[in-house]
Amino acid sequence: MPRGDNADAADNSSSGAEDKLADRSAADDRVVEVTGRREPRARADERDVEPVEFGPRLPEGADYSALDVEARAGLRSLPKSLAELVGKHLVAAGMLIDEDPERALVHARFARERAARVAIVREAAGLTAYHAGEWAEALSELRAVRRMSGGNTHIAIMADCERALGRPERALELAKEAGRDLPPDVAVELRIVSAGARRDMGQLEAAVVGLQGPDLEPKRRDPWSARLFYAYADNLAAAGRTEEAIRWFLNAAQADDDEDTDAAERAFELGADESEIAAALPGETVEVDDSDEGTDDSEDSEPEDGDESDDAGESTAAPAEVVADSGKQANKDAVDG
Repeated sequence: MPRGDNADAADNSSSGAEDKLADRSAADDRVVEVTGRREPRARADERDVEPVEFGPRLPEGADYSALDVEARAGLRSLPKSLAELVGKHLVAAGMLIDEDPERALVHARFARERAARVAIVREAAGLTAYHAGEWAEALSELRAVRRMSGGNTHIAIMADCERALGRPERALELAKEAGRDLPPDVAVELRIVSAGARRDMGQLEAAVVGLQGPDLEPKRRDPWSARLFYAYADNLAAAGRTEEAIRWFLNAAQADDDEDTDAAERAFELGADESEIAAALPGETVEVDDSDEGTDDSEDSEPEDGDESDDAGESTAAPAEVVADSGKQANKDAVDG
């Protein structure tokens, strides 16, 4: 090749290298503009080995060693360093899920962006989005998990997301699609969500009937008994069957050893007296608000407030009423350290 051609080729090569450096610098500037942090550039021999720890700040204690065995097994398909990075953010999501679900979701999304083909990561992202009230995102992630695993573990949460998105008919379709071959706890949660969907559609009596079954027995003490009794009472109240609702709220209070519900208070609001509540909770002292009982004749006493029972008469349940016990446990397995 003539010398002049060599010089032209060298000039072109030098120009191309300068263009690439300019593009890379512009890309770095965009990262700084969006995130406020500049990502350290790995050496050429490290780029495929050591992932850069770049993302939301990890809370103290968010260590890979805190990840449970099942979650670690799910990350084995990733390079070790990437698995550890993703695992730390899953632990962070689990640490924050109850007190600050929005922050937890930031960590779950970061992990999902780096390991979207790992079922345990998609599961954590979906459950965290559910707790944060991001219904569409939660539904999308849990659908992906269902495709990957082929199971119905989170079918009740998926149905509840459909309810929250204003699509009760789709919630009922999901319940029908799931069939009857479900773990008992998942089946109960799905019945609760389905009843809520029927309430959303104005089918109050159908909601009540849908919760009936062999496990709706006051003396039963399954892990889900308190929630089932409470949901049944709530739907009875919505249907205007107040006396039955009081009885089932008291049954729920008696079964609620962990005091996860306000069943006793709901019974009192509907008209149960303190002796009934005390009988339902032997050995317990139940504090009730009797400030509205018109026993004070002084001029300073306020008139009785008639709005206390509004919640019992609403025909639409809260969108996220089914923070399912099964979903909570799966969330702990997936994201809790």
